[in-house]
Amino acid sequence: MSGSKTFLQDVNSMFQEAADLISMEEGLATKIMVANSTYITRFGVRLRGRMHTFEGWRSVHSNHPSPAKGGIRYASYANLDEVEALAALMTYKCALMDIPFGGSKGALKIDPKEWTQDELERITRRFTQELVRHEFLTPSLNVPAPDVGTNETTMMWMADEYRRQRPTDINGSACVTGKPLAAGGIEGRIEATGRGVQYSIQAFFESEIDRAKTKLPNTLKGATVVVQGLGNVGYHAAKFLSEEDGCRIVSVIERDGVVRNPDGLNIEELKQHIIQTGGVRGFDGGVHSLDATDALADECDILIPAALEGVITEDNAPYLRTKLIVEAANGPMTFKANEILRKLGVVVIPDLFANAGGVTVSYFEWVKNLTHIPFGLMERRRDEMGHRVLAQSLERMTGNQFPEDGATAFLQGAREIDLVRSGLDDKMRSAYAEMSNLWNTNDRIPDLRTAAYIIAVRRIAGIYKALGI
Repeated sequence: MSGSKTFLQDVNSMFQEAADLISMEEGLATKIMVANSTYITRFGVRLRGRMHTFEGWRSVHSNHPSPAKGGIRYASYANLDEVEALAALMTYKCALMDIPFGGSKGALKIDPKEWTQDELERITRRFTQELVRHEFLTPSLNVPAPDVGTNETTMMWMADEYRRQRPTDINGSACVTGKPLAAGGIEGRIEATGRGVQYSIQAFFESEIDRAKTKLPNTLKGATVVVQGLGNVGYHAAKFLSEEDGCRIVSVIERDGVVRNPDGLNIEELKQHIIQTGGVRGFDGGVHSLDATDALADECDILIPAALEGVITEDNAPYLRTKLIVEAANGPMTFKANEILRKLGVVVIPDLFANAGGVTVSYFEWVKNLTHIPFGLMERRRDEMGHRVLAQSLERMTGNQFPEDGATAFLQGAREIDLVRSGLDDKMRSAYAEMSNLWNTNDRIPDLRTAAYIIAVRRIAGIYKALGI
């Protein structure tokens, strides 16, 4: 990353830009900006005939309200600055989405590929023990979720270890989210962040005022998209946009290069190829290039960075040929790059909104675990009966049979996945409407990112004021 600023400094600069536009008591902005606490642990696990020492972190940026929420990543490059930056983003993200969580983040400095599944389980359980012992993993205070290098299996190990440590906690399954369905998870959690990216783009396109600033057409059908990173988030976003909205995914950038197809890549086939071969190289549905250095500058309507932070910098920002950037990853753009793109008229849908689908559906899962009952269980059959009665009444009144193409959707009661998607769609649209309205009614607010931060900071400041702290 060019320049001297760290990831945390970039997040703080974006926060400060918004905080300067808000009237707050002296010193409150600084209190909101800094992390409340960060736990550093170094623990040992005997593996392969010797003791190995691992270093991990769990940062709580805010625990007003509680619990603090945020993923845990396993990565060899993980560091304290990154963890605290991601924890801060979680605070602002939850506040923007009006979700009753504080912000937290965790990481373990480890390359998961270097260890077997059994070894990763032992390492995860020891890490969990340290987090539980110091109250950095509990349903009421701190609730992790999957992130880079972790998945639903990791969360299942953590939840199981928590229950071993705290067997009397009846709400133990709510100590983490992103679990497998069979272990207390929720339908739609795996797709949630990518689905939220899709909903954020749909909301943008439905705003005539905002869309006009990019000179994009009034429909997503045929829009060209470049996706950087076809992991869980990038894959689901690209899949939904191409299969449901008619977008053309013209470039996918991965570790081993870039694959392009001006007619649109088949995302499902490409994903299976990546799973089987480890990369995009050799995919026969597009043209592969080993050199992906300039691929972010491929001409497109929508650019979706869905990998890691700091990929769009002051060095490459002037050369991007896109009208809309959607930050599916956390912190993919530096503060200076954001300033450059703003001057160039490129609209950015910011990370604290665009990728909020994950924490939103995590909230649904947490609520499901605390209530000990699946969504839709009590009302589904009752709704189906009411819909059948209504359909039969309409048929008798009109003399026409209920249309077959809509019968199934109408007569079937809502499943959990339907309710999850409906709730996520509503949260994304509501948050976008607030951001857009603020951006378009206040000349001092230069972009959607600043609007998002202002909404978040106002809510956080309101909580502090209400609590008298």
